[in-house]
Amino acid sequence: QVQLVESGGGSAQAGGSLRLSCVFSGSIFRLGVMAWYRQPPGKQRELVARISRGGETATADSAKGRFTISRDNAKKTMYLQMNSLKSDDTAVYYCYAAMGSGMESWGKGTLVTVSS
Repeated sequence: QVQLVESGGGSAQAGGSLRLSCVFSGSIFRLGVMAWYRQPPGKQRELVARISRGGETATADSAKGRFTISRDNAKKTMYLQMNSLKSDDTAVYYCYAAMGSGMESWGKGTLVTVSS
């Protein structure tokens, strides 16, 4: 099993920046794709960005050009750099990891609040 712990959430003004971190531990040799999801208030969870073990990335249209996902396997940490924040970015952000054979793991989430 893999454990995921997010940090870096908080409050920001519209136009500001935040960087989220996700530290992973446990059976990390099984780690494959990792991702950031978010769940805005009253809405369903949605994919923000994902990154493969080798560093290939994909970003949702809503975050493209503003958010950057990265991963440092040596530091056992995944990041989400969020720039030009908007009020619509207000959500609980979750770290996700796939480990093959249908196994997956989720963090407990970190709240991001953007005020205009």
